[in-house]
Amino acid sequence: MEKVISYIKENKERYLEELFEIIRIPSISSLSEHKGDMVKTAEAYRESLLAAGVDKAEVMATTGNPVVYAEKIIDASLPTVLVYAHYDVMPVDPIELWDSPPFEPEVRDGKIWARGADDDKGQGFMHVKAFEALVKHDKLPVNVKFMIEGEEEIGSISLGAFCEANKEMLKADIILVSDTGMIAEDIPSITTGLRGLSYWQVEVTGPNRDLHSGLFGGGVANPINVLSKMIASMTDEDNKVTMPGFYDDVLESSDKEREMLNKAPFSLDEYQKAIDVETVDGEAGYTTIERTGIRPSFDICGIWGGYTGEGAKTVLPSKAYAKVSTRLVPNQNNEKIAKMFEEYFASIAPKSVKVKVESLHGGQAYVCPIDLPAYKAAEKAYEKIYDKVPVPTRSGGSIPIISTFEDILGIKSILMGFGLESDAIHSPNENYPLNNFYNGIETISWFYQYFAEEMK
Repeated sequence: MEKVISYIKENKERYLEELFEIIRIPSISSLSEHKGDMVKTAEAYRESLLAAGVDKAEVMATTGNPVVYAEKIIDASLPTVLVYAHYDVMPVDPIELWDSPPFEPEVRDGKIWARGADDDKGQGFMHVKAFEALVKHDKLPVNVKFMIEGEEEIGSISLGAFCEANKEMLKADIILVSDTGMIAEDIPSITTGLRGLSYWQVEVTGPNRDLHSGLFGGGVANPINVLSKMIASMTDEDNKVTMPGFYDDVLESSDKEREMLNKAPFSLDEYQKAIDVETVDGEAGYTTIERTGIRPSFDICGIWGGYTGEGAKTVLPSKAYAKVSTRLVPNQNNEKIAKMFEEYFASIAPKSVKVKVESLHGGQAYVCPIDLPAYKAAEKAYEKIYDKVPVPTRSGGSIPIISTFEDILGIKSILMGFGLESDAIHSPNENYPLNNFYNGIETISWFYQYFAEEMK
């Protein structure tokens, strides 16, 4: 392994430039005008994997964006790792808040700055380079398959059907994922749980056209006013969701589990300073770590309607809209919650408006047992590079496809993330520390060695 690690260090600059070539492609899955960029990015990944040493790599069609599949089978009797990553990225708006162009990656202050620097091109590309280093020195001890998709940021719409149709091809002992984070740059952690997700768009319609707010204001329901009241009623003074039945299936954590969760290194002061808030907020009776790790939440991700341009326009709008999401915890079924919200939100609307609720996407929560051979291998790999045993953590985020993998393929996933809270994923000025990128490559390389040992 000394030669493997030396090779990684010697090729740092090349690795970085190859990553930049992929980052430069604006693969925004939620915007139809980037359809061609999705194919272009998939093809770039295929070429990178072929150059890294896979036996075969292909861009496979789905009902949506293509999936890149590649494999290297060194011995059918050996364990197999299926690497999952995604090549699509979030939109860049508001563009004016970026300090540098989002698809022109650059290094400043020891970090890569670009959309996709962390989520998930930077983290996904670590796996290609770790694989390359191992193959180059004949140190790959297990079979490896890659499945890199282009729809994670819009709910992996087509991937479930892809998995269903390709079960035999995707057979593996573990799925290896780097799309999560670490507690801090010097405190490695392994994500053992993800929250689920339900996401909707709501439309509230009042009059059949925009009206003069002087002639009609006070006499006709204003959809924005109504929508605002409806949204406000969805949580109470303790920040609990008021929708009947929402908490019925929540898997409550024991006092011991909560105590262990709160032992993770965490500074409330630093947390508040990092996001520039005077105090935190959330469900009463729970700490910040608990609120984002083991409790469900309700949020408005966007709201709009009426006139929002420069200056004044006295208009009473015909329509108002909002994007709504809930993060769910184990035992909560996202499809059940989706239907529940659709019915409940319509039921609390006054007769002066009409309400339409559209479910956009969702997924189940996921929990990874810490006694898996892959978990033990990941633990050893982090300790090898960071000289610290990684802390098991529950993430507030969601990767809906992870639970789908378990349902369809029957395979558990190990979540080896290297991102940081300060990486600003999904936001302007997304970034990724160079140290995390390079340490990630080395840690993943060691994971394969320890996984082979644990599977004997």
